[in-house]
Amino acid sequence: MGRETNRTSAAPALTDPRDATNVSFFARSTTWLTEHVRRNAVAYLFLTPWLIGFFLLTVYPMAYSLVLSFTDYDFTQPAATQFIGLGNYMKMFGSLFGLTEFTTASGEVMRVDPYYMKSLSVTFNYVFVSVPLKLIFALGVAVLLNQKLRWVPFYRAAYYIPTLLGGSLAVAVLWRKLFERDGLINGALAALGFTDLPGWITSPDYALGTLILLSVWQFGSSMIIFLAGLKQIPSEYYDAASVDGANSVQQFFRVTIPLLSPVILFNLVIQMIGAFQAFTQAYVIGGGRGGVLNSTLFYTLHMYIQGWAYHEMGYASAMAWVLLLIIGVLTGIVFRSSRLWVDYGVGD
Repeated sequence: MGRETNRTSAAPALTDPRDATNVSFFARSTTWLTEHVRRNAVAYLFLTPWLIGFFLLTVYPMAYSLVLSFTDYDFTQPAATQFIGLGNYMKMFGSLFGLTEFTTASGEVMRVDPYYMKSLSVTFNYVFVSVPLKLIFALGVAVLLNQKLRWVPFYRAAYYIPTLLGGSLAVAVLWRKLFERDGLINGALAALGFTDLPGWITSPDYALGTLILLSVWQFGSSMIIFLAGLKQIPSEYYDAASVDGANSVQQFFRVTIPLLSPVILFNLVIQMIGAFQAFTQAYVIGGGRGGVLNSTLFYTLHMYIQGWAYHEMGYASAMAWVLLLIIGVLTGIVFRSSRLWVDYGVGD
C-alpha cells in the first residue's frame, strides 16, 4: 500500500513529451538570441541611432496614421475625435456606388468627396503619360551621350542640372511665368506669327500638359542611370551584330534594349513612384487649389488640402494609405510583368 501511494502521488510529476520539446525549443531560441546579441552588440550599438529614427520617424507615424484613417480627426480639436470605421474610405469611393452621403459607425452623416475621383484621374493621366515620355527622352539622350563625342562630360552635367533644380519652388514659379498668357512661351510663338494663343496654365485643356512637360524636362537622373547601363554593354555584341548584317536600328532593338531591360525596369519603378508623389509643381502652377476645373488637382495636392486646409486629418490619412496601396499594386504588376520583357542574361 505504501508503494502504491508513492506511485500514485508521483504520477502527476510526469509531463507530456511535447511540453519538454516546447521548453527545449524555447531554451534553444533564448540561447541563440542571447548569443546573437552578444556577438553583434557593437553593430547594434552603431545601428541604434538609425533604429531609433526608423521607429520614431517612420514606423510610429505610419501606425498612427493608420489608426487615424478610421477616425474623424481634426488636429485643432483632438478631444472631439470619433471612431467612424470605414467612413473615410466610403467618403472616397462612395460615388462609385451612387452615394452622395452616408451614415458612419458613430452615427455621423458624411458627404462623399466629389473631387476624389477627379484627383485620382488627373494623377493617373499624369503618371501614365509623363513617366514613359521621360524614360524615352532620357534613353535617347543617354544613347547620344554614349557616343565618342567632344564635350560629353559637359553635356552630361548640363542635362543633369534640371533634375537637381526640378523639384524646387523657384523652378515651379519660373515654369508658371513661362506658360502664362503673357509669358515667354507665348511671346516667342507670337514672334513666329502665331495668334490667339491660350494661357497654358489657366486652360483646363493644356494645364496638365505643362506639368507633364516639366516632368519630362527633369530627365537627368534617369539619363545618368541609362548611361551607366549602356557603358556596361560589351562592344563585342555590337561587333557580332554588325557582322550578321544588323543596322543601327536593329542593333538598338535587338541588342541594346534587351541588355538594358533591367535598368529600364529600375528606372520605371523609381519614376512611377516619384510621379505618384508629385506635389510642388501642381501646388505652385495650379495656385494651390488644383487649377481651373481641377485640371491639375493631383492626388497629393487634394490630400494636402483635405488635411491642412479643411483639418480633416483622418480623411487625409486614409487617402495616404490608399495611395500606398495603389503604388504597391502597380509596382507589383510591373515586377510581375518583368519576367516577360526583362533579360538578366543568366540563362534558363
